[in-house]
Amino acid sequence: MDRLSNTVRPYAWGSTTAIPALLGTAPTGEPQAEMWMGAHPGAPSRVTRPAKDTTTRPTATTTPPTELPLTEVIAADPEGELGAATVARFGPRLPFLLKLLAAGAPLSLQVHPDLDQARRGYADEEARGVPIDAPHRTYKDTNHKPELICALTPFDGLCGFRGPGEAADAMEALGVDSLKPYVDLLRAHPEEAALREVLTAILGADPAEMADTVAEAAAAAERLGGAHAPYARIAHHYPGDPGVLAAMLLNHVRLQPGEALFLGAGVPHAYLDGLGVEIMANSDNVLRCGLTPKHIDIPELLSIVRFEATEPGVLRPEASPSGEERYETPADEFALSRYTLASGAAPAELTAPTPQILLCTAGTVRVGELDLTPGQSVYVPAAEAVEAAGPGTLFRATVAA
Repeated sequence: MDRLSNTVRPYAWGSTTAIPALLGTAPTGEPQAEMWMGAHPGAPSRVTRPAKDTTTRPTATTTPPTELPLTEVIAADPEGELGAATVARFGPRLPFLLKLLAAGAPLSLQVHPDLDQARRGYADEEARGVPIDAPHRTYKDTNHKPELICALTPFDGLCGFRGPGEAADAMEALGVDSLKPYVDLLRAHPEEAALREVLTAILGADPAEMADTVAEAAAAAERLGGAHAPYARIAHHYPGDPGVLAAMLLNHVRLQPGEALFLGAGVPHAYLDGLGVEIMANSDNVLRCGLTPKHIDIPELLSIVRFEATEPGVLRPEASPSGEERYETPADEFALSRYTLASGAAPAELTAPTPQILLCTAGTVRVGELDLTPGQSVYVPAAEAVEAAGPGTLFRATVAA
């Protein structure tokens, strides 16, 4: 077992206070958007192991320990760290990434491809010679990116399309004449065609010509408040962005602490505000559809979006006799669960045949010989014996059985 040293990413939309408050540190004044826990090559967690043998825990007789990236540790002994079954399913890499995510402003509207779409898209861009770091590159790897966000504080987001009639009512209520063509399209066509045509029209419009419409819509949303308030807030952060209108096609969701959302392939979504624990397949494949200065690949986006109205499925953990509260999802790469550990209770047995990352979010949790306070985490190799005792709250990230 290894205590993790993790990187905090300073994306512009990040909260300046939420992650410091959880960690008990002073804010720096800069945004602190995501703390990454895992073996993503962009910002791998670091562990302390002997410098000359990354597969052995430090002892008094080994070489002095040094801090190593978890990617390097896993590469040195994939089956020893991940277990033979995980390597057979996903290759010699940790298949998930765990994060603390702190949104202080809305993130971009985005969707993720499924596995077949990711493999086809990656192969196509490779064949066309699109550099992997090109700003217009869409597929960074061959993997899909299902993800789950679990709220630690009240958490606002957008998830999936609402019904065309409901979206039409919301736009019509703004009283903006230039929105009438979208309202008419939403009312005139069957669900899939209506949503596709309106999103296509919004994304394909000239941004300069749309700026006045977006500004009028934002002002009206602010006057109306209520159900329109989230869209006014989005417009405040992205003035004139056509993505503000695209956001009005989506369901607004407010999670309470402990509630979660699962985002599968093709579902448009965005996070707006709040602190949560996020877990995802280890991929960088994101197709954006608004609220961003980054490249929007409209044809490819329209080919993967699921144009269907959905009710956001808010997940609540399912308790088991062991005390594990598990968030059930269809993802193969990850499983997330929560333990609420009472003072004086018997330790929770967490030994598993798969690799694990354990994150404390409240109290003080003793994991093996290590004490974890909020925001601290450990990596546990496959099959290593581990127990946890409270009082505190512990999130467990591992590979789905």
